[in-house]
Amino acid sequence: MVVPEPQDGQLSPSGLAGKGTSQQYRSIPSSSQPSGGPKHLSSNENISPVDASIHYEPQEYTETDFLLPSKLYGTSGVSGSRRAKHADGAGAPAETICSMVLQILVPFLLAGFGTVSAGMLLDVVQNWDVFQEVTELLILVPAVLGMKGNLEMTLASRLSTAVNAGKMEPASEKWMLIVGNLALKQLQATVLGLLASMMAALLGWMAEGQMPAHHVVLLCSASVSTAFMASLLQGIIMVGVIIGSHRLGINPDNVATPMAASFGDLITLALLASVKELNEKLYSYVLYLVDLLFLCLIPLWVVIASKHPASNLLLRTGWEPIITAMVISSIGGLILDKTVSDPNLAGIIVYAPVINGIGGNLVSIQSSRISTNLHLYYPPGEVPEDRRSCFNPCRTFFGSGANHRSAQVLLLLVIPGQLVFLHAIHLIKGGHTLPSPLLTVSFLSASLIQVFSLLCIADCMVHALWRRSKDPDSYSIPYLTALGDLLGTALLSLAFLMLWCVGDSGSV
Repeated sequence: MVVPEPQDGQLSPSGLAGKGTSQQYRSIPSSSQPSGGPKHLSSNENISPVDASIHYEPQEYTETDFLLPSKLYGTSGVSGSRRAKHADGAGAPAETICSMVLQILVPFLLAGFGTVSAGMLLDVVQNWDVFQEVTELLILVPAVLGMKGNLEMTLASRLSTAVNAGKMEPASEKWMLIVGNLALKQLQATVLGLLASMMAALLGWMAEGQMPAHHVVLLCSASVSTAFMASLLQGIIMVGVIIGSHRLGINPDNVATPMAASFGDLITLALLASVKELNEKLYSYVLYLVDLLFLCLIPLWVVIASKHPASNLLLRTGWEPIITAMVISSIGGLILDKTVSDPNLAGIIVYAPVINGIGGNLVSIQSSRISTNLHLYYPPGEVPEDRRSCFNPCRTFFGSGANHRSAQVLLLLVIPGQLVFLHAIHLIKGGHTLPSPLLTVSFLSASLIQVFSLLCIADCMVHALWRRSKDPDSYSIPYLTALGDLLGTALLSLAFLMLWCVGDSGSV
């Protein structure tokens, strides 16, 4: 958004001149000179007397604008001197380590057990005839599962930022925001489902040298149906989680994104397997007609999403990150497909959703928290002083700011959390064996390297996006979860290859 420069000497009573972090969705024509100072509106949207002399020129909109259009929100009230104090959340409202851990731990465990269940389900369905015949389905799995990062977690991050910035209070505008974003998400899910199936078919053709036409049709049918239904169900759940956490006084940044993934993998994978099975048992044209109906709904979603300025903006600018993330996840799916095709490495399929899901959950929390901090205390294009120089991984974890503490907490959750999930997998498999020491060390090492890398990348990426005046809520999480899928699958494949080389069976 183009922010007009204030004239010399024109400062608001709070001492700010164009330094507010809240942005406008609609411009207000003015016959007077522009100023960057904040505006305050009464309930009837008139400018309060204290700022009656301050006006704005018509402005353009960018993806950094806040999410509610009908009010011209004022600045955060954080002056330049206080902004330095608030760098990286050091001056943010007090959040103790204990409260942070408790708020993160429950959704983290729920998300973890959801990925464990998804891994066990994937281990079962991989032996179904349809998965044996259409091997490209395993290429499709990470891309379809990754849509929770592309869509659900991105929605959760945007809404969490709006809640923490105090922009969810007017009920009518809150529901305008929710409906617009859900319509946008359904549109993106339908398009991504179709593109993911085509990407899986292309990668399968490149790997095998052939691709039967009925395989392509089956991939498209299953992917579109699964993406549409999973997105609708998870989106409704996500809105309920954010509204509920807000009313309970819980920071949505800590719970929304992991809750978005808590059972997202399981729901999506169950729908994918069910669609495949229905396609085998019912007349194929029934599912094809359903898919055609979903595709015909695209114009409706476009109309609804375009009614809201925030979703209308993302309708035009929000495709790059989610499509790129889908391609990255598909490459991870190709690695998974090739690894599982080796009988000596087939056991990896149980653990892949766990390592990928946990890594994506943890980094999405950190990305959402950093993004909220930037929205609250910095205008687009401006970042904390220590983030303007070359990136240093040590800055991610060492410091006194709230984002430093959260990075430390998230990294420390990896080892105990993955130990719990690793033993849960073996208990579900029968409980007669325990993970071997080599499997445990290899799995934990891969997970720790993955999460450490993702947290460092998130710290760099979110600040880089904000410095370029792009909204991290819409851009960073798709990239980060896709990179988590690729890193997790690659590292886990390497770990299982090493275990096979030394003759370790994975259990004792």
